Amino acid sequence: MPEPERHEPFQTAGSGTPLPAVEAETMGGLAGPPEVPGAPGAPQGTGVQPAAGRARSLWSDAWHDLRRNPVFLVSGLLIVFFVLIAVWPSLLTGTDPLDCDITLSQEGSRSGHPFGFDTQGCDVFARTVYGARASVTVGVCATAGAALLGGVLGGLAGFFGGWWDALLSRIADMFFAIPMLLGGLVFLSVVPSGSVWPVVGFIVLLGWPQLARIARGSVLTVKQADFVQAARALGAGNTRLLLRHLAPNAVAPVIVVATIALGTYIALEATLSYLGVGLKPPTVSWGIDISEASKQIRNAPHMLLWPAGALSLTVLAFIMLGDAVRDALDPKLR
Repeated sequence: MPEPERHEPFQTAGSGTPLPAVEAETMGGLAGPPEVPGAPGAPQGTGVQPAAGRARSLWSDAWHDLRRNPVFLVSGLLIVFFVLIAVWPSLLTGTDPLDCDITLSQEGSRSGHPFGFDTQGCDVFARTVYGARASVTVGVCATAGAALLGGVLGGLAGFFGGWWDALLSRIADMFFAIPMLLGGLVFLSVVPSGSVWPVVGFIVLLGWPQLARIARGSVLTVKQADFVQAARALGAGNTRLLLRHLAPNAVAPVIVVATIALGTYIALEATLSYLGVGLKPPTVSWGIDISEASKQIRNAPHMLLWPAGALSLTVLAFIMLGDAVRDALDPKLR
């Protein structure tokens, strides 16, 4: 017959024999607290293992990746530079961009005027620096307005569905049928656009449907998640579900698309100003300077080179920033 299994006798806390781990736990703490390394009487090499680090959230994980992405660093530095000169252009030049001398028309660079002069004798360097203000203002304000309007309408449509979703989809389809450039030519030829705000209003009017669709699709995806269903089962209302659960988890795709669209809106403003329906003098804009320089490109190519280069570099920086943010926020691309 097989030998019966032997069991170790039960040891108490005061018997002098160490308790097994399971028995120590079942005795309600009679074995005492765990020994801490370095404490008096604690054996060397013992102690509690450190707890595992807390998992990073989506945003902290994205920031961790962005800081190590050279594309993000380069584009971020360029954007900071252009925003800085848009807010404080006097940091780079003390010349008034509207102070012109016709006797210096189309002259090249000289001391104190590294970019030369345009047809009216204005300093091209000063106009290039001050032109960043109008372009960056239009891009940032139009993107913020389109993202806010499209994000709210698209998020509500995806959350409530039904007739509200169907109505918003049909309205968005109507705006999608209007080309932005053609719509700008018609809209801004009727509405005076001496300042940046009519241009911003037009871009918001035709730019929100794209962001609304992105927000709608993102909300539809997040709405089916288990944590949202659990919050609803626990009695959370629509307002709490939207603000505390859906919006923080559905806003990432909207931010990515809006960042890329910002560069596109800056280029659109320059195109409309080039065609004569966007910003108009005396407003200083890269589009206006490019339009004037294109007529004298053979005689004075420097008039076109600098504002066009600044515009291209700004648009490229925002598009690169959008690509880097997309890679960091989209787990499927990892």
